[in-house]
Amino acid sequence: MTQTINLTIDGVAITVVEGTSVAAALARSPLPAARLSVSGQLRPPFCGMGVCQECRITIDGKRRLACQTPCRAGMRVERDAKFRSDQHD
Repeated sequence: MTQTINLTIDGVAITVVEGTSVAAALARSPLPAARLSVSGQLRPPFCGMGVCQECRITIDGKRRLACQTPCRAGMRVERDAKFRSDQHD
């Protein structure tokens, strides 16, 4: 049987299968991006192996690579404040 866990992304609860990377959890979220570019464009995780650094994000208060971090129950994932304050619906 597949185990699921709950975490939050910018305060929104999301359920994923245990072992899912934070980058994959971001892809399942309504806004599948990790950060904004300097020109304000959405930047989703890119390489999936930690080389491009596009998925740097705050996880439980520390900057980490989303593609290299497995989700844990109760984990808090937060994008940059500017990302959260902009309207990208």
